[in-house]
Amino acid sequence: MHKPNKNHNNMPFNFPILLTWLRVALIPLVVGVFYLPDLWLSPFEKGLASTTIFIVAAVTDWFDGFLARRWDQTSSFGAFLDPVADKLMVAGALLVLVQLDRVNAVIAFVIIGREITISALREWMAQIGASKSVAVSSLGKIKTAAQMTAIPMLLYYDMLFGMIDTKMLGSWLLLIAAILTVWSMFYYLRKAWPLIKETTDKMK
Repeated sequence: MHKPNKNHNNMPFNFPILLTWLRVALIPLVVGVFYLPDLWLSPFEKGLASTTIFIVAAVTDWFDGFLARRWDQTSSFGAFLDPVADKLMVAGALLVLVQLDRVNAVIAFVIIGREITISALREWMAQIGASKSVAVSSLGKIKTAAQMTAIPMLLYYDMLFGMIDTKMLGSWLLLIAAILTVWSMFYYLRKAWPLIKETTDKMK
């Protein structure tokens, strides 16, 4: 995850940001591979290809943040683009999984809806100089870990190494992620509530 640094330009271009743009470019491939003709790829090969692309994209998420900090190339633009790429990747994967009837639409709506809500909340809190009130919590990190493990399993949707049922395990992990999603959303809203109430009172 990129963190803004006031000493850098707002829209720089460096290797960490290139990796983030690469993650954005990989999103259509995660989805699009399932729409290739069966003559090109079998259903199993489509799942394997999509899973591999998703994992590569997820690895770049960790790697670009690590390099940005290591090389002191953090920027406001990187801090903006990084979470946008993450949310697009998750939303795109969930939508194709709903289309394939591997994920319930309600679960996908809960996860995507939470991301939109918290993103809007963070943007508003940043505008009033209170972004620390909605900083990433350990609960949010656990939710993300469960979600980012479940999605590639559901993209693969087959037995792994002949003994791991990714259909069942992925479904349970995504359900856990959805529950933690709601929990973490209320956690963030509760922390921001005093400022929300104060702002609302001023508007009366």
